[in-house]
Amino acid sequence: MPLLNKTDPALVRVRVAVTVLFALTGVVFAGWVVRIPAVKEQVDASPGELGIALLGVSAGAVLTMTATGRLCARFGPHPVAVACATLLSLSVALPARTHSAVALGLVLVVFGAAYGGLSVAVNSAAVDLVAAVRRPVMPTFHAAFSFGGLLGAGLGALLAPHLSAARHLLLLTALGLVTTAACSAALLRGSAAVCPPEGDTRPASRAGRNAGPDRLPFAVVVFGLIALCTAYGEGALADWGALHLEQDLHTGTGLAAVGYAAFSLAMTAGRLCGTWLVERVGQTAALVGGGLTGAAGMLVGALAPQVWLVLAGFALTGLGLANLFPIAIARAGALAGPRGVAVGSTLGYSGMLVGPPAIGLLAEQVGLPLALTTVPLLAGFAAVIAYVVRGTGTAPADPPRPAAPSVAGGTPERSLARPPGDEEAERS
Repeated sequence: MPLLNKTDPALVRVRVAVTVLFALTGVVFAGWVVRIPAVKEQVDASPGELGIALLGVSAGAVLTMTATGRLCARFGPHPVAVACATLLSLSVALPARTHSAVALGLVLVVFGAAYGGLSVAVNSAAVDLVAAVRRPVMPTFHAAFSFGGLLGAGLGALLAPHLSAARHLLLLTALGLVTTAACSAALLRGSAAVCPPEGDTRPASRAGRNAGPDRLPFAVVVFGLIALCTAYGEGALADWGALHLEQDLHTGTGLAAVGYAAFSLAMTAGRLCGTWLVERVGQTAALVGGGLTGAAGMLVGALAPQVWLVLAGFALTGLGLANLFPIAIARAGALAGPRGVAVGSTLGYSGMLVGPPAIGLLAEQVGLPLALTTVPLLAGFAAVIAYVVRGTGTAPADPPRPAAPSVAGGTPERSLARPPGDEEAERS
């Protein structure tokens, strides 16, 4: 974890709490996903009925995200995050208690609403933290989410043979409630350490939080499109990567599963290095380079004739796409506070919803390998629009001030308002 100002322990506690909630989101969601087959059998749903029921997660999330942005703007993201984390923890136990596809769909709307609300709230809190610590640390939070997803899936695979879906998901409820309670004190008491008082010159998202409803910049939508392009690729790899390896390259089931694992591990590693990358090359270069890298990797992953090349392509795709979503959400938040985060997250999440069915329809017409080439097309498009809007979405420049003192003998902290590399982009 990058160094913080050690004279402000409240800030450290808030950052730890937000990081833990990102990880909890990944653990709970992955834990639910691995028990979908058991819940399907329990409710005796056909594949079509299950598909309709699963849309409840998406519907609940999309419908809730914009409203959560308004709640964060009014009450602050910390109490909203605590409330949504509590609801997510409680609602994850509900699917295993249903006995019909209709009931499953209804409780999944609640689960999706909590998931979408928590996503907006923790990202809004993270945007404030980025401004408070004056470093581009947003990728580290998303790395925690990715790690939580891997942990939740791994634990689910271990527990599934020994516990029923009801007991497994109830354990997730207990874990979520305990974790949320442990984080709540730091979040509820530490708001003042993150959100500056009126008159403070720190480049936080207060301006965006207090902006009127008619002042949402169009650039927020642009950054939401970058998030959409990234999430499209994530959804495509999650739903179609293993099938591509098994069907088109004739691998076994075990090796096919390695493809998504390679993508996920590479994405987690890329996000862990995201702060270092942005500080070295700047936000614009990270977005453009990431989009191009992801496009190149997925071209190889979709069209290469050898398994090892496809696996390498999937890993390269994960590295390339890793930081596009967190940087885009951070810049949307810098422009419009929680409302910007809500719009960017809603657009991004819709990419994950649109991607898998769109690729399925295309695969019926042109085959799965060519259908998967839509992922590099959108990744390249994300790189282009990131370059076009370079310099937009950074916080306004602070008034002239002396260089910040070094922290623990290190180099002066840099402000996200002027990350290295973006100054030339703005002048151009």
